[in-house]
Amino acid sequence: MTSAVTAMIEAELRAPAPPHAVAFAAALVEAFENPVAVLFYGSVLRTGDLDGVMDFYVLTDGPRRGWRGVLGRTLWPDVSYHEAEHQGRTLRAKVASMTLAQFALAARGREIDTTIWTRFVQPSALVWSSGVEVEPVVINAVAEAAHSAARFAAALGPAEGASQAYWSTLFQQTYKAEFRVERGGREQSILAFDAARYDLLLIRCWREQGLLDLLAPGSVQPNLTEEARARFARAWRVRRRLGKSLNVARLVKAAFTFEGAARYAAWKIERHTGIAVPLTPWREKHPVLAAPGVLWRLWRVQRARRKAEA
Repeated sequence: MTSAVTAMIEAELRAPAPPHAVAFAAALVEAFENPVAVLFYGSVLRTGDLDGVMDFYVLTDGPRRGWRGVLGRTLWPDVSYHEAEHQGRTLRAKVASMTLAQFALAARGREIDTTIWTRFVQPSALVWSSGVEVEPVVINAVAEAAHSAARFAAALGPAEGASQAYWSTLFQQTYKAEFRVERGGREQSILAFDAARYDLLLIRCWREQGLLDLLAPGSVQPNLTEEARARFARAWRVRRRLGKSLNVARLVKAAFTFEGAARYAAWKIERHTGIAVPLTPWREKHPVLAAPGVLWRLWRVQRARRKAEA
């Protein structure tokens, strides 16, 4: 019998995806080795704002060939930037890739990593799969991500309160554990997009976990003993302490393996400053080595602008 949480996640994943996401996923399938599923998530899924960068996860049957595959066995995911034309406009996406087995394991919340379940407790869409046999594996993994997030929300949140308070605390804590710099209130914009969905998801997860102790108008309470709360607190301290080191290592890896990094950086710089950065073949191939020269160019252009405005 399908659980209420799994049924809810399945309905979200199988809902018709926006045409631009489907088109982009088709291009990604051609760009990756042995893909089995493509998940679309993030702010563009919520808002539909195609001026931003879409977010995808490409799940594969196995690791990549060569040294990138060796690194990917431990420091997943691989990250890359892609562009595609759709209906006369350029679409942009940041794409993470890892094996389906790694994704399913991380979603269970027993590893040091927090990035998978904290992202996929948020809405996502399964925009492509290699076959019907893969889809239940992906659906169950995303449902596990929801359960993992709800368990930690129970332990990290207040003794009693609105469901939004539990999710807010969870997201704030995961930002810290992941060494992410997010503007204040970032979690509120995520929750406000579909507050009723998060209310229902928390209640269903806790009910299936045997954690729902009190359900009153505008308030919930998890059934956690002091021993269980202390155990979760210890587990979270480990994740927060080691999670930062893990994500710093991922950033170092990304500095040398982020495919399309130069194009992504050039687009971001022009969008935020209005200064175009010419992309030479050397800059495309060596984005890290090119960075000092690009920063020097930006400083000179901005300095000239300030002088002209003075």
